[in-house]
This record gives sequence, C-alpha cells and structure tokens, in this order.
Amino acid sequence: MAAARTPLETVSAAAERVMSALEGSFAAVSVWERERGRLRVLVNAGELTAGEERFPEDESYPVHDFPEIVEFLHEEWVGGGAEPRAWVENMDEAAEQGAAGPGAYRHERVAALRRRGRGCCVVAPVVLHGRAWGELYVARPPGAPAFDRTDADFATVLASVAAAGIAQTERLEEVRRLAFTDPLTGLANRRAVDARLDEAVERHLADGVVVSLVVCDLNGLKRVNDTLGHAVGDRLLERFGSVLSLCGAMLPGALAARLGGDEFCLLTVGPTADEVVRVAGELCRRAAALELGEGVACGVASTGDQIGAVGTARRLFRLADAAQYRAKAARAPGPVVAGRAGGPADPVVRLADHPPAVPAAERRRFRGRRP
Repeated sequence: MAAARTPLETVSAAAERVMSALEGSFAAVSVWERERGRLRVLVNAGELTAGEERFPEDESYPVHDFPEIVEFLHEEWVGGGAEPRAWVENMDEAAEQGAAGPGAYRHERVAALRRRGRGCCVVAPVVLHGRAWGELYVARPPGAPAFDRTDADFATVLASVAAAGIAQTERLEEVRRLAFTDPLTGLANRRAVDARLDEAVERHLADGVVVSLVVCDLNGLKRVNDTLGHAVGDRLLERFGSVLSLCGAMLPGALAARLGGDEFCLLTVGPTADEVVRVAGELCRRAAALELGEGVACGVASTGDQIGAVGTARRLFRLADAAQYRAKAARAPGPVVAGRAGGPADPVVRLADHPPAVPAAERRRFRGRRP
C-alpha cells in the first residue's frame, strides 16, 4: 500500500486491497476533516451504485448526522487511550431487532446500507500519530455471509497497515498542513482564515453572496491554566475545537478555525444570517456544557444583516470582533449579532466603525484592502 506515488493513489490502493482481503464487494476510504466537521470520501472501489463515483469531487457526510462518531473519533485514542477497533453493521440483524440499534450513528449507517442495496459492512478507523484520521469502509451485498468479529479484527489490522502507507504520503502534505492548520486542535489557523475571508468578501462584492463571521472567545481558560496546568487548558481547547467543528458542520462549507490563544471563529459563505445565528446559539449552549470551561463570548457579523456596506474583510472582522467584545462585557449566554439592535445605529456597528479616539491595538489583523 505504501508503494503508490501520490496520496490519492495510496488511498485507492488501500481501498482495493482491503476490499479484496475481506472479500467485500465495495470499499471506501474517508478522511475526517475537522475544520469542516465532516467525513469526506476520497475513493470508492468495487461495485458502485447510482450516484457513486470512483473519485468523488464532494461526497461527504456531516458528522452531526452521526453524534456518536464525534466522541468516538475524538475520545478513543487521544492522549494514549485504547487501541482502535473496527466494528460491524448488519442490515438483517438490525431488521431482526425491530430497530436500527441504540444510536443515531448505527441508524444512519444501516439506512445507508439499505439505500445502497448492501447487506452488511465493517468500519475500521484509520489512526495516524495517535489521532483519528478517517475510516475504511467495506461492504458485502445482501445474501453474502455477514461480517463477524473475526472480520472486524482483521479489518483493524488492515487499517493499521493502510495507515502506515497513508502516513508516508501524508508527509508530502506536511508543509501545507503546517501552514494552514492549528497544530493543537486540528482546525484551520489564522492564515487559512485570512485567505478564505479575502476570497469570500470578493465573492460578496461580485455576486452578493452572504458572508458571515462568528468570533468566539473561550471563557475561563486562564483560570484553568493557572489552577490546573496548561495540559488541562490544552485539553479544554481541544474539546471546544471539536464542538466548534461539530457546529460548523451544520452550515454547509463553513470553515472552523482557531485564531490563536483562546480565540476561535467560524466563517461561512452562502448560509443566511439567521442560519448562522441559530448555529452560533447552539455553539454557545454546547460550550457552556463543557467540563471546566465557562462558556464562550460569541459575536456574529453577517452581510445579510443591516451592518452597512462590507467592502473589505477587515471591516467584517471588526464588526464580529466588536460583537464578541460586547458579548464578553455583558456576559451574554448567547451570541451578540452586529446590526440587530438598530442597524447602523447598533452600538456594535458604531464601536466597529467609530472606535475610541485612542483605541487599544487591534488583537488580530487580516490582509485585504483598508476601508
């Protein structure tokens, strides 16, 4: 599996060989894109059904459709947990039980088998460097012998072999990942947001597409670092990063990022302002439930609201940052949204567009034209 010359060739070889070894009729390899909160299919192999492509351009599955997999992928091995193990799903077995199983993840998996005309599958997590990277999925048709625990154990071994090959080719992508990914959380970093926000505002100016920015400040991190240590603080950052990724998956194409320190953001292009505000509220609720944390201060700015013309990425960020500042000052349990308390007369808009005569230095700067 390691002999393929490109990452996609390596993944394709892994799918073909694992399918053959497990005597399956179909196999797929998916990668967990934390910054987008989704499992994205890299390759489909074997007997494809209508709508499936060998190398799909954008076949993906938001992880919020599978609540259990978020905790499964994030919690099982981070920090030296148990070894990864494959599991089996069987449509016939689920039918005999009269239900799709105990969790939404099992229900979605079995429903997908039925839609694709497959009888059973085995799913093996692919783990690289102690972190869940994605999954190997192998299926058999109805009437074929169902996968059992022995098959699952074999799939676990095969996934480890595949992971070794993928790790070799992933080194070719290391520079790009370092440049655009936050190493602690696996989310996008500030450089990635810089580039994407500039592009998004250009699209807004050209086509009128709605661009929204959610800026969050994780409360209580300094207290955790001072009283429990930075390792625990890092754990809190990682957990919030997973929550942010999960909520970002509710908005198609959203980019989840850590800007630095305790500051995070979601950038969306296309979803309405109301959709973004709804998800920002969900983010606040989930953050408030995190152990050790004290919730988040959350600000939202969207070109879909009455905030005036947005000609630069910098102005949109200033508006979101000002909304986040107001949320923090007011200890607001939910998001503060620029422009929703009087349009241009909104205190958030005034704060962003007319800062004090001697303003504090901006904490972050984004590329782009000055307003």
